[in-house]
Amino acid sequence: MKKETIAFQGERGAFSEEAAYKLLGRNIQVLPCPTFEALFASVAKGKASRCLAPIENTLAGSVYENYDLLLKNHLHIVAEVKLRIVHNLIAFPGTTLRNLQRVYSHPVALAQCNRFFSSHPKVERVPFYDTAGSVKMLAAERPAGFAAIASRVAASFYRARILKTHLEDHRENFTRFLLLSTRPVVSTRANKVSIVFSTRNVPGALYKCLSVFALREIDLSKMESRPLSGRPWEYFFYLDFAGNVKEERCRKALEHLEEVTNFLRVLGCYESARA
Repeated sequence: MKKETIAFQGERGAFSEEAAYKLLGRNIQVLPCPTFEALFASVAKGKASRCLAPIENTLAGSVYENYDLLLKNHLHIVAEVKLRIVHNLIAFPGTTLRNLQRVYSHPVALAQCNRFFSSHPKVERVPFYDTAGSVKMLAAERPAGFAAIASRVAASFYRARILKTHLEDHRENFTRFLLLSTRPVVSTRANKVSIVFSTRNVPGALYKCLSVFALREIDLSKMESRPLSGRPWEYFFYLDFAGNVKEERCRKALEHLEEVTNFLRVLGCYESARA
């Protein structure tokens, strides 16, 4: 039986690949993509059946580019997964903590490991385009005294050694990923809905939109605004709320919301993930 192809952004061993295995298991074929734009395009063009996109991190915040791509591309959220981000110091033979001179990784990962660098003040931190990409580079060049910060999956894939684990300053470091497909799938277990809408440019417009949910005692879990391109000071609003589109109160809320908005799209109805 042919394995399903799941696309992710980054090099092999990226945290996104680790998230894909956590959500779907190991019986999948993975497709690394260089950019988020290419990630979404891989599904639209049929190179992958589904893709996994990071949408927010508990420390770094929202991934705004992917919010914009959700609107631009007509893909549907069919699942989500939350991955605990564990930063590992990864190197190859010849490098130890004693002779460590330089550490490569993505700027966000480096910034999340300040405590380690404070305790090793002579070690230079070097920004790189990708966490797993930094391990890939070291695997090719094998420089002594150089290491990378990346996932355990990256260390395994490139057959590297983990010199130290849990470099992150905060243990409560999670990234939420969305599984995207060309077709919507709504199961009976689905208990979360994601939508995007724009309001009319009149006083109290957003208040009226949110009242739709308050009147029906529907819990809102997240709200994000993004600029509406070409229309200064107007915005798209992304909203996550508890419920299922097949439930009457959620269906009525969406019908009511459609009456007071200029634009409304349901991005997906899926099961909320546990950390």
